[in-house]
Amino acid sequence: MKKYIPVIFISLLISYVIFVYLFEKNTINISKTVHVNEQVNLNESPKNTPAEMTETGLTGSVKNYQKVTLAPQFTLKNMNGTAVNLSDFKGKIVILNFWATWCPPCREEMPDMQRFYEKNKENGIEIVAVNLTNLDNGVQAIESFIQDYGLTFPILLDKDGVVGSMYEILTIPTSFIIDTDGGVFQKIVGPMNEQMMNEIVSSIKGG
Repeated sequence: MKKYIPVIFISLLISYVIFVYLFEKNTINISKTVHVNEQVNLNESPKNTPAEMTETGLTGSVKNYQKVTLAPQFTLKNMNGTAVNLSDFKGKIVILNFWATWCPPCREEMPDMQRFYEKNKENGIEIVAVNLTNLDNGVQAIESFIQDYGLTFPILLDKDGVVGSMYEILTIPTSFIIDTDGGVFQKIVGPMNEQMMNEIVSSIKGG
């Protein structure tokens, strides 16, 4: 029996070495698989991106220019009491913005809108800001707001809420980007910044 002990010992040792080798090889393969899966997950599109949060139901996306409808026409008076029609701006790219003085996001975007307007008003681009006057704090509050923010683009007063209803405004600020033919290019719910406006206008010009 004693003469078989070395053979048994060697057999056990060989079995142990084979077991360790196979175990380590399997572990390496599992590690590689996990690493590859992690890369796939990292390359997945992020959720809740700005593009997904921007409402484009009327027009498609900025990158895929598809005119769907014409902007409804209206006439409102400006701060001087002069009647202004949306068709007065045909041939220009128009940012039609709906706002009120008490709205914090409106206050947030106004400086960017003014900067954008100053840089682009001579380039066939117009900003038309429709104040929802029937929901605001009076003309005096609007005048103070315009002065405080140094706004120079047209401010129109929707005193009866007719235009706000026409455009189905539920949240402010809401902006409609209108192309040179009067077609709605994009609807944006929420505040815009100067970069967004530049990108949208560039998309229209390159469409």
